Amino acid sequence: MPIRNNRRQLLRLGAGIAAGGISGMANIASADERDAVSQGNAPPLKITSVKTYLLRHKLERPNGVSVSVPLPTTREALLIRIETDQGLVGWGEKSPISGTRGTIDNHLTPRLIGENPLDYRRLWRKLWGANFGNGLAVGGVEIALNDLRGKALNLPVAELFGGRFRDQVPVYVSALSYVNQPEIEEEYPKVAAEMVALGHRAIKMRLGRYSVAREARVAQRVRDTVGPDVKLMVDGNGGYTQGTALRMADALNELNFDYFEEPLPQVTPNYTGYEELRRKMPLPLAGGEGLDSRAAGRTLINRGCFDIIQPDVSLCGGIGEALFIAELAALAGVRCMPHCWGGDIAIAASAHLLSLLPDPHWGPPTDTPLLELDQTENPWRNGLAKIPLTVRNGFITIPDKPGLGIEIDEDVVRRFAVA
Repeated sequence: MPIRNNRRQLLRLGAGIAAGGISGMANIASADERDAVSQGNAPPLKITSVKTYLLRHKLERPNGVSVSVPLPTTREALLIRIETDQGLVGWGEKSPISGTRGTIDNHLTPRLIGENPLDYRRLWRKLWGANFGNGLAVGGVEIALNDLRGKALNLPVAELFGGRFRDQVPVYVSALSYVNQPEIEEEYPKVAAEMVALGHRAIKMRLGRYSVAREARVAQRVRDTVGPDVKLMVDGNGGYTQGTALRMADALNELNFDYFEEPLPQVTPNYTGYEELRRKMPLPLAGGEGLDSRAAGRTLINRGCFDIIQPDVSLCGGIGEALFIAELAALAGVRCMPHCWGGDIAIAASAHLLSLLPDPHWGPPTDTPLLELDQTENPWRNGLAKIPLTVRNGFITIPDKPGLGIEIDEDVVRRFAVA
């Protein structure tokens, strides 16, 4: 069972959420934490250091997506470590893109030093105001703050946001990516068969690099390999135009694929042309991994860009921001299936988020949102956490230890850190 520091506080928190809705959730959570501190249930903490680590790994076999030209030869991650005067440490993770490390080191860190990490609501506002709404930078920091405040309050992250709907979340594997050799006609069916043999029942492949005719035949081979009962999805990674996207969508619909993800260039955060494509699509259109805030999420939802929206906790501003986007999507009848492309920290954060998302209807849980698990080469997916989250029978169990529920191996961090 999840660890609970004070059942009375959590019951009051739940009542506040029911009464206050989305905005009430954030404000009540902050008040609850301050009350916990005032009653002596958690120490009055101060943040003493915020450090970033750029990790880099040379891939044994270059791999990538439709628009990866040439295929990447390295993999990188940016980790954020926040420490307090009581020795508690919180960890965050994100992709080191668009100058986010500089924003964290030079603009966000000075606003955190000396602050109490339990003042979540106030710190959230300081972090956003300091960088003109750069959710790409805030995301990794917010994950670390949630890990830290969960440890301080002796609560798993999911309990900080009102409590989970489920103790396990189903997963799908992102496993079929482009490589130099062999060709996709051989590589994709082979890897798909391996995933099914490991017990996976939902698989996503990358398409869009070659002609629609060629890749439609590959999709057919994968469907023939895995059979009719395995869920299949496609990520176009911006490799299509309106016309080619619709032609591929028709082929995928005939093969009973679940959805088509981001076929057009994303041009984040605008996703130009997606609402028009959605109106013509014969199967659900997914997207939104490039969202950088709740404001961007609201805009795309209001425009009707997606059937399934995919905020990424490390890119859109963190767990709380992704949850806010999911609530906005629910109000518009849009499903939320968060994007996840990272190591053990990002996976744990995304798992906690998914435990907080209700099923999209009140019937039997046939459309429960799934957790994305990247299967490409990544030494921080099974190795960064001393005991990583594991898949059993197609599900990951949500950690019930405080914070994110994983312990980071700092020797691994030092081994791969390049700066």
